[in-house]
Amino acid sequence: MLLANALSIAEFGLFATASAAGVVLSRILGFGFIAPLYRIATVKPRLLGAYTAGFMGLSALSLPVLAGAAWLMYLLFFASDMPLGIFAAIVASEALLWRPTEAVIIVNNGLNRFGRGAFLTIMGTAIRCAAAFVFVFASERNLANWAVYYLAANGLSLLIAAGFFYPWRRLKFTPELYGRRLPDALYVSAAEILFYLQMELDKLLVLALGNPQLAGIYAIIMRLVDLTAIPIRTFSMLLVQKMMRMPDLLKRLTVRFGIEGAIFAVSTMGLLGLAIILHFHPRLLGDNVAEAAPLVMLALAIPGLRNLVEYQAELLFARGQTAWRAINLVLIGALKAGALALILSLHEAPREIVLSLNWAFLALYLLSLALTSIALTHPAKRV
Repeated sequence: MLLANALSIAEFGLFATASAAGVVLSRILGFGFIAPLYRIATVKPRLLGAYTAGFMGLSALSLPVLAGAAWLMYLLFFASDMPLGIFAAIVASEALLWRPTEAVIIVNNGLNRFGRGAFLTIMGTAIRCAAAFVFVFASERNLANWAVYYLAANGLSLLIAAGFFYPWRRLKFTPELYGRRLPDALYVSAAEILFYLQMELDKLLVLALGNPQLAGIYAIIMRLVDLTAIPIRTFSMLLVQKMMRMPDLLKRLTVRFGIEGAIFAVSTMGLLGLAIILHFHPRLLGDNVAEAAPLVMLALAIPGLRNLVEYQAELLFARGQTAWRAINLVLIGALKAGALALILSLHEAPREIVLSLNWAFLALYLLSLALTSIALTHPAKRV
């Protein structure tokens, strides 16, 4: 939230949207080979050196594809509002610096080194917060300068993670090992792109169909919503690891829907608590956040429904049903795009937009629930 107050609302909206685009594009890196790397770390850690070499090689091969996709996204969404250099710096921060840092975190979690994984996640967040704190006192506080700060912060995170926390083994490029895993990795890459596209599509559409000011207000609300996902993602990660070994763990409907009810309750209570605090102290997180504070209470259903869609996608990944996951995400993303386009065409005021989004996310959850339930009736794919 430091950054939301250091930049203008419009510039923060542009940054948040470009960062979201970078997150989507980062899933191209390595053509999804982070997924086999994670599975190997979880079930066959002795092959970690060979799969690390494979990930590094595929990452290099994926760079032209990543650059082409970034250029296309820039033309579609950002060309009229942001210089190419700033957009490239933000995307590079997410795709070339933070995504490999995530790979280090993922591998440590796969090896059950959860303390290291948690430390790296906190460290990366802390470094970016420190960069934002220093930026607040900069003589020129604009988006171009912040892009440089952001690039440096993510570069430092990768340097520390790779240099001190990656469980290095002797690297050995072994193509015959990768052939069996590459199709699954490509499915995962496609599914991850689709997953994050449907997760971040709202920010892109608000910018494309609205304006940077509206995108900034929307980004502030969604950043607050994102806070509720932190404990849910930690739980999902642990459940995914267990389901890799026990694919039928959630066969009983009472267990499955009990977990989903708990996810919704925790997410909703988290945002409710934040909304109550901001109601009595709207400037607690700064003047720019105060402008969006009255809207937070109107978004109460969004975090729970959004986190449930994310959780259901993780269930299919844990069961090795990557093709099912990709198909589901295409359908969910299409519904989200259509619903958001309709909402933005009918409403201009942020209040009405946020209220309507609750119904849109309910529709997304119901579609995800139906598609996931169908997928779960099929046998898990043991990888």
